[in-house]
Amino acid sequence: MVLEQYQRDFIDFAIANQVLTFGEFTLKSGRQSPYFFNAGKFNSGSALAKLGQYYAAAIEARKDISYDVLFGPAYKGIPLAAATVISLATGSSGRDVPYSFNRKEKKDHGEGGSIVGAPLAGNVLVVDDVITAGTAIRESMAIIQEAGASLAGVVVAIDRQERGRESERSAIQEIESEYKAPVIAVVTLSCIVEYLREKGGEYTAMAERMEDYRAKYGAKYDA
Repeated sequence: MVLEQYQRDFIDFAIANQVLTFGEFTLKSGRQSPYFFNAGKFNSGSALAKLGQYYAAAIEARKDISYDVLFGPAYKGIPLAAATVISLATGSSGRDVPYSFNRKEKKDHGEGGSIVGAPLAGNVLVVDDVITAGTAIRESMAIIQEAGASLAGVVVAIDRQERGRESERSAIQEIESEYKAPVIAVVTLSCIVEYLREKGGEYTAMAERMEDYRAKYGAKYDA
C-alpha cells in the first residue's frame, strides 16, 4: 500500500507523544496486543492543534464525502471536533465548517436542550478518537436522527482492522454496514505495518509481530 505523507507524519507524531507504543498489552477484550494506541496522551495545546490537522487532512483526502457540520460526541469527541474545524478553516482548503457537540444530560434552563453549538442539520460528519464497540456512534446516530439530519460519515484516528469477539467483521465494518456511511481513519493497522517496514531495522520485528496479530485477529474483508 502507498502511504500519504500526512499518515507517515501522524504515525511519527503518535510515537513521539507515546500515543502509539509497542510491547505486550492486554486489551479489554483479553487479547494480547503487540501495540497500544492511547489518544488521551494528545494532551497539550500543540498536540491537539497538530491532531486537528491530521483529522482535517484525512477528511480532505476523501473527495466523495459531502458534509455540512461536524459533530463531536461527548466527551472525547468535543475537543477533536473543535480542533478539526479550526484546521479546516486555517488550512489550505480554508473551509469554515460549523460544529456542535452534545451534553450528557439535557439542560432545562437557559437555552435548554442537549446540543451545543451549530444546529445539527443536513449531512453530519461525526468526529471521535476510535471505534471500539460502536456504542458512541450509535448514540450519536440517535441524536442526529432526532434532529432530522443525516449521517455523512465518521472520522477516527485509527482503524485497528480487528474483528469483534462475536463477529468476523470489525466494529467499523459493522457501523458502515448498519448506517450505509463511510468511516474515515487517519491511519489503519495496515498503514502502521507498512510504516514500520519502510523504517526497517529495529522496526522490522515490530512489523512482523503486528502481522502475526493481524493474521490471528484481523477482520474479514470481501475479496
